[in-house]
Amino acid sequence: MDHVKEVLGKPTSKTAAFFAHLAEFITKFSGTTLAFCVALGLVLLWALTGPIFHYSETWQLVINTSTTIITFLMVFLIQRAQNKDSLVLHLKLNELLAVTKGASNRLINAQDFSENEINLLHEYFCLLAEKAKKENDLGKTHTVEEAEENHQEKVEARHTRHQGTPHHS
Repeated sequence: MDHVKEVLGKPTSKTAAFFAHLAEFITKFSGTTLAFCVALGLVLLWALTGPIFHYSETWQLVINTSTTIITFLMVFLIQRAQNKDSLVLHLKLNELLAVTKGASNRLINAQDFSENEINLLHEYFCLLAEKAKKENDLGKTHTVEEAEENHQEKVEARHTRHQGTPHHS
């Protein structure tokens, strides 16, 4: 826990904090109606100036260059926002896993697993889903280990019942 406090308590440089706040502001603003209206207004203004500049190559180059630069920068802002949202979602899920009795702690930080590990876990949970289907009780939850134990008990119980009944020949 001291490590967490140490990381959370680390001061960031003023430059990094400034750019973080600027990126946050632009990300939030770019998703607003006002931002769309400003962009639309700029495109309309550009279109209206076409006759003034005789639809020259320079006139076309202005909009092409502007939109390319804005798009290029927005890709990084969108990725930054998605990374942050994803991390926050993982933290919330990790908190739920950590405090839920019976939940498997091996899934905490699953986002850091390799693709092979993720595929293995996917197969693991597919097995759990199959075992749950066999129990015909969709409301019951358990781990794969519990499902395997329950399944084995049922198989043994069926086997015992079948051994106790006379066979007709």
